[in-house]
Amino acid sequence: MILVTGAAGKTGRAIIRALVARRQAVRGLVHRSEQMQAVKSLGAKEAIVGDMRKEDALRQAARGVRAIYHICPNVNPDEIAIGEAAIAAAREAGVEQFVFHSVMHPQTEAMTHHWNKLRVEEALFESGLAYTILQPASYMQNVLGGWQTIVERGAYVVPYSVQARMSMVDLEDIAQAAAVVLTEPGHLGATYELAGPEVLTQTQVAEILSKHLKRPVHAEQITIEAWTRHAQASGMGEYQIQTLVKMFRYYDHYGFWGNPRTLIHLLGRAPAAFGAFVERIIDK
Repeated sequence: MILVTGAAGKTGRAIIRALVARRQAVRGLVHRSEQMQAVKSLGAKEAIVGDMRKEDALRQAARGVRAIYHICPNVNPDEIAIGEAAIAAAREAGVEQFVFHSVMHPQTEAMTHHWNKLRVEEALFESGLAYTILQPASYMQNVLGGWQTIVERGAYVVPYSVQARMSMVDLEDIAQAAAVVLTEPGHLGATYELAGPEVLTQTQVAEILSKHLKRPVHAEQITIEAWTRHAQASGMGEYQIQTLVKMFRYYDHYGFWGNPRTLIHLLGRAPAAFGAFVERIIDK
């Protein structure tokens, strides 16, 4: 049995699908009872409800599992405490492998949520557990948040420079890599940076969207202030807003790119290019 925390999120769901495809028994930890059926419908053998901020919930979830794939809720102010509690639960349960879903370049102190993941990595190094750390780049799937604007207005809108260079990665490839490290030997003690095969400016992303949608799409930078007003109107919390603003400012200055060689090695093939991802979305 493999425990996936944060099982109801888009990352958790992708990991579960990849593990079930390899005939692995999966237990999904979800935050709300109404999420249980959705997780089970993906093929998870078990779904349990628990608050990751509570140590007892993590202890219960970890009982009897061989491995844990730990995903903290996105941009969570309690990431370090949650990570430490998950590690403690894993030690108490005697799990054989703890896989932490981190982020590419966690050493970047200017991005608070990256820096918090580095602290969890540090705790994992010191835990005595057999671990594997995955550090994915930004997901291609994040583009879907603005898909309606892309399709209807021909605008790919970002709150940072359209010349910022990114190594977006397909979440489905990340899930496949996760399944590999959880089911095949040789990955204990490894830290893997998982970047997509291309380093693209946002203008180039728009050009690829144009090609595959067969209509003009342009990259458009909106101000941080405009993005913040929209985020506040959507009900996003102040911590999440301020943390993401720091990330956007970082992207604006430095981009966020890496190297695909490790992901190529894990998959045994080239990761999906952005154009192939767009074609898959169009064909759905």
